Amino acid sequence: MESEVQNKAPRTHYINARYGLKSWLFTIDHKRIALLYLASITFFFFLGGLFAVLIRLELLTPKGDLVQAETYNRFFTMHGVVMVFFFLIPAIPATLGNFLIPLMIGARDLAFPRLNLLSWYIYVVGAVFTLIAIVGGGVDTGWTFYTPYSTTYSNGNVLLTGIGIFITGFSSILTGLNFIVTIHTMRAPGLSWFRLPLFVWSHYATSLIMVLGTPVIAITILLLAFERIAHVGIFDPKLGGDPVLFQHLFWFYSHPAVYIMVLPAMGVISELVANMTRKNIFGYKFVALASIAIAIFGFLVWGHHMFVSTQSVYAGMIFSILSYAVAIPSAVKTFNWTATLYKGSISYNTPMLYAFGFIGFFIIGGMTGLFLAALGLDIHVHDTYFVVAHFHYIMVGGTIMGYLGGLHYWWPKISGRMYPEGWARFAALVIFVGFNLTFFPQFLLGYQGMPRRYYAYPDEFQVLNVMSSAGASILGVGYLIPMVYLFWSMRYGPKAGSNPWGAFGLEWRTSSPPPTENFKVTPVVTWEAYEFSPVEETEVIDISTP
Repeated sequence: MESEVQNKAPRTHYINARYGLKSWLFTIDHKRIALLYLASITFFFFLGGLFAVLIRLELLTPKGDLVQAETYNRFFTMHGVVMVFFFLIPAIPATLGNFLIPLMIGARDLAFPRLNLLSWYIYVVGAVFTLIAIVGGGVDTGWTFYTPYSTTYSNGNVLLTGIGIFITGFSSILTGLNFIVTIHTMRAPGLSWFRLPLFVWSHYATSLIMVLGTPVIAITILLLAFERIAHVGIFDPKLGGDPVLFQHLFWFYSHPAVYIMVLPAMGVISELVANMTRKNIFGYKFVALASIAIAIFGFLVWGHHMFVSTQSVYAGMIFSILSYAVAIPSAVKTFNWTATLYKGSISYNTPMLYAFGFIGFFIIGGMTGLFLAALGLDIHVHDTYFVVAHFHYIMVGGTIMGYLGGLHYWWPKISGRMYPEGWARFAALVIFVGFNLTFFPQFLLGYQGMPRRYYAYPDEFQVLNVMSSAGASILGVGYLIPMVYLFWSMRYGPKAGSNPWGAFGLEWRTSSPPPTENFKVTPVVTWEAYEFSPVEETEVIDISTP
């Protein structure tokens, strides 16, 4: 077997102090590094959310009466930069992926433990540069940094922010490389490719995008900085450059980056649907290969962001067709999840509520993405709130619902404790209602012609904007509630046991939380993916009491 176990990571690196700040800052235990990432991205999630609150407060009234236009530009730019590069991209791979992939494949750690710790330090260093830029006044270019505005007219914080994103990109590359090598070389005996959990398949596909795509955005930002410093004509037409070249380079990475955000969430949903219905995923191999297909197609559709640029109509037609094609493997996953639910023994607990929310949001986001892939309709709604709503249904509705679903599902494994189920279900409901109230009105605003990035708007758009701002308030409360009860559960929650869900997978065959070496003895896999045993044979605890 190709995956003949090479699980020979030296034991000596596990023998370190278990307590104290130093033991955390120098740990090479993948589980602790995942928790370091969890703390870091949680900070940036709420920082990005703060900018979102300021945006929605400004848009409560038609006139720009809270802040000046320049300040509003900084709000939506820093909201996008923080949420995309410092939360959405690393959210699931760096936390749940880091924690779970070695456990799911029966390994003691990732292939390169020290490289794993280095990736977190690189993330932190890049984040510090961006925080300095925020404190220094922020950036007003939009998170896409379109030229020549970003190279000529904006303030010097563009360089600081660009350096931060450039550095952070190496964190993604190292994480993706680590996952690929680990999955190839450290699988337990008997764990063939088509016995792998779908969570692992989705992270493998995501890692390919990280390794192949991230260098492109890094080079693009480097060229932007070089032009800004040396005044060499790369993107600025005054200097003989081409601003559309920047768009090609930026979106060649940034559209696949959409799948860096959502593919891991799809892997989470596959685990939730299978384990909460106690059925193998319908068409397991098709769902697994659909992850690879999405990663490949993701590199071929960047031009649908540029239908209104100088791109030719013929190129636009090709990108439109390819954009419809990339929807096929996504549809395969959605249909197969639905088929798995059919006649399944569904448990309507908190993780499954988030899974249902993900499927609903992803369908709406995916269908509206097909609207934007149609040349004629895209010209009508381009750069309107329709695009904002579509993007958030996929990235926020999809990625964050998957992230929260996975966090609740594996929280007993991470912490060894259960959370209050009543509060958790309530929070899931609040998030679902708040999200739809926030972003669904934006589809209507965009179709009616309200452009994005404007801090003032005609009076007739106010009602829908008030609804959107009210929904954002509800959504913010919904996101705060889990943080409170998850922290509470770490001390006061009931002990979880090794397998509180009666779930399937190697991660549930070790203690909660797992020991440093994950498994006392390397497991040998003799079963197929999601081959459930009767529920009465598994350890289950009562989680229904708040």
